[in-house]
Order: sequence, then C-alpha cells, then structure tokens
Amino acid sequence: MAPNPVIQAIIDLSAGACGGIACVLCGQPFDTAKVKMQTFPGMYRGFVNCFVSITKQVGLRGLYHGTTPALMANIAENAVLFMSYGFCQDVVRLVIGLDRGTELSDVQKACSGSVASIFSSLALCPTELVKCRLQAMHEMEASGKIAGGQKSTVWSVVRHVLKTNGPLGFYQGLSTTIVREIPGYFCFFGGYELSRSAFAHTMGRNKEDIGIMPLMFSGGFGGALLWLVVFPIDCVKSRIQVLSLAGKQEGFIKTFLGIVRNEGVRPLYSGLTPTMIRTFPANGALFLAYELSRKLMVKQFDV
Repeated sequence: MAPNPVIQAIIDLSAGACGGIACVLCGQPFDTAKVKMQTFPGMYRGFVNCFVSITKQVGLRGLYHGTTPALMANIAENAVLFMSYGFCQDVVRLVIGLDRGTELSDVQKACSGSVASIFSSLALCPTELVKCRLQAMHEMEASGKIAGGQKSTVWSVVRHVLKTNGPLGFYQGLSTTIVREIPGYFCFFGGYELSRSAFAHTMGRNKEDIGIMPLMFSGGFGGALLWLVVFPIDCVKSRIQVLSLAGKQEGFIKTFLGIVRNEGVRPLYSGLTPTMIRTFPANGALFLAYELSRKLMVKQFDV
C-alpha cells in the first residue's frame, strides 16, 4: 500500500527540522566567520585571524552571533526543503512514468532536490538576512557604514527592516538565494546520494545500512560540493543582505561586477576556508539527524 502523502509530508518536514537544528549547533562559529570574511574581506588576513579577532572583540559568544535566526533559518529551510524534496520525487516519478514509492536514481534525486530548493528559498531568505546582519554588525559599525551603538538583537534588526523597507525588505537577496540554491542543491543531494551508493557498493550493503560514519561523510561530501559550486554566489548574496542595511539597494549583477571590478575575483572566495571546515561536521550532523529521526517516525507511524 502506498504511504499516506500527508503523513509522509509531516515526517519529512519534522525530520528536516531536526537536521536543521543539528546543522546549526555544529557549524555556527564557522558560519559567523564566513559571513564576516565575505562582507568585509579587507578586515581579516584569513580564517584564523578572523576567529582570533572575534574572540578579542566580544569573546567566544561573538562566534555565536546570529544563532537564533540561524536556527530559525535552518529549521525553516530544511523542514520545507525535505518536505518539498519528497513531493518533488513524486513529481519526477509521475513525469517519467514510475509507480509511487519506486526508488529513483541518484541523478533523479539530485534533480528533485534542485527543484525543492526553490521552495526552501522562500523560507530561508528572511531569516538568513537577519542572521547575516547580526553577524556583520560589528564590521558595519567599525567601517562607518552605520552609526555605532545600535542594538544588535534579532528583534532590533527585524524592526529596522520593517521600518525602512516594510515586509518585502526581508526578501532582499531572494533572487540571488534562488540562483545559489538551484545548482547548489543539485550538487548537495547528488553528492550525498552518490557517496552513499559508493559506500553501499564497497561494503556490499543497502544504502540505508552503511552506518553512521559513512552516512555523515556522505552528508559532508554533498555539502562540500554545494559550497565549491555556489560560494561566489553566496558571497554576493551576503553583500546584498548586509550592505542594504546601510541603504545600498543593488542587485546581483551590479554587486557581482562591482566586487570583481573594485576588488578582484579573490574576495568572492573570502570565507571559503571556514565554510569547508564547517561543512563536514555540520552537514554530516544534518543528514544523520534527518535519517535517524525519519526512520524513527516511519517506524512509529508504521508508514
């Protein structure tokens, strides 16, 4: 009997939320360094210098600036992403004439994840904008782009966005987010599934039974592929979302060309080191939490 689509959607949404929480708790300090280095590359000589500077400025808690919106962003993004991922797999089966529940190939799953990312972008963009602004608040004040002494809390940033741009202000950088997510999540899910298939083939097991470490490595591998492909796009997105706080309202093409023309290509990759260090534990934890919680709920609901 085919699984109930409503129950299946609830399971995917809940498991995705669990994965989002695990991802943030493991990777937030590295994400903070990434955003700071992307938006103000001239302030830091490298990843280690950025970490040391943060701890000197505001202590270890500075590495966790933006954790609340990061949790909101990742819970919302991954809940919608994995729920949409399930729906999109059903759409792919329908398009190519497969029965519901039929196992898709790794490439077909990658395509499903790519389409699902469009929906998750709508949930991600507002909370990621708040997160990025909180993470770069010190640099905005130090560079004179905004007045010093402003409160750096989630709600102060939310109020400022609503006051200056209205509700649509939370979607500054949406088109860039979607441009980033579509190829990124093709690589993300494709890399994850291909790595699991390789482990399953090598170990002579089913993909679902490869064990915790191969599962986490596969998640990290998928995350590494994502960031290697989309990092310059993510850098532009961070610039748009953070610098719009100072009144700049430039789009993706203009921001991208401005960075290349004024600073060169290298700043587009500023922050890549902490991102690549972060991706294996963070995305490994994401997929581990997702797969384990999903299996638990499937067993509980007898799906």
